[in-house]
Amino acid sequence: MTLVEHLYELRNRLGISLAAIAVTTVFGYVWFEVSLFGLPSLGALLKEPYCSLPASARASFTADGSCTLLGTTPFDQFMLRLKVGATAGVILACPVWLFQLWGFITPGLLRKERRYALSFVSVAAVLFVAGAVLAYLIIPQALGFLLTIGSEIQTTALTGTSYFSLVVNLIVIFGVSFLIPLLVVALNGAGVVSYAALRKARRGLMFGLFVFAAVATPGQDPISMLALAAALSLLFEAAIQVCRFVDGRRARRRALEGWEDLDSPSSIDTTPSEIDGPSEIEPPSRIETPAPRYDDVT
Repeated sequence: MTLVEHLYELRNRLGISLAAIAVTTVFGYVWFEVSLFGLPSLGALLKEPYCSLPASARASFTADGSCTLLGTTPFDQFMLRLKVGATAGVILACPVWLFQLWGFITPGLLRKERRYALSFVSVAAVLFVAGAVLAYLIIPQALGFLLTIGSEIQTTALTGTSYFSLVVNLIVIFGVSFLIPLLVVALNGAGVVSYAALRKARRGLMFGLFVFAAVATPGQDPISMLALAAALSLLFEAAIQVCRFVDGRRARRRALEGWEDLDSPSSIDTTPSEIDGPSEIEPPSRIETPAPRYDDVT
């Protein structure tokens, strides 16, 4: 296809992806307060970590002491519901926009590259979901630590905007962070990073992961930091072992094909040989300089 045809195809695929996200966003907006297909509502599902805390650790705004969050402006309910619905819409529509992305880049890949790309996308989806699930499971512990500090003096009244922003950001950050080890494996497969280099820099990389976890977690609590750092360390160690296997298989394949022998120095003797010349060097003959000539003007 020509460049213009590629741009038209990109426009069409972007349009399909945005239309799918719009539909799933409406679904997420409705699901925020309505139970669908026997599942609890999305708002109740995301609010569950907060409601699982002891009653003394959270503020109550109702007479019966039910678990609710605080809203301070008239538009809080609508904006919060729209934000959570849009986030859910992007996640729920990922099969559609991933398929459109796959359909756009597939014609430019070889058959072997398509197989690797499909495996990469599949593993990335599994890792993202694993990170999101881990974040959801540690939210009660993280909130319990944050809200019980100084609870004898004050009770923290969480607004819906602050709480759901914390939950959504924590889920997204954990999910995206779990893709870092996969990126390392991809770079190793492309020949950019070797197992030897990763093994040599293992300690520094592990320290960098702990620093990244301390900066990236939105709650800044030690529980979520340690959980993210520990999970990333385990995944990164697994990625290093995968790189070790890949490099070992690559070295064995090079040895079987005979490429390793080409890396050794040549056995040809490169010492310069002597050149036979005349036994005696004759002195250069005397060159007579002709007498200058003068014309009539001179």
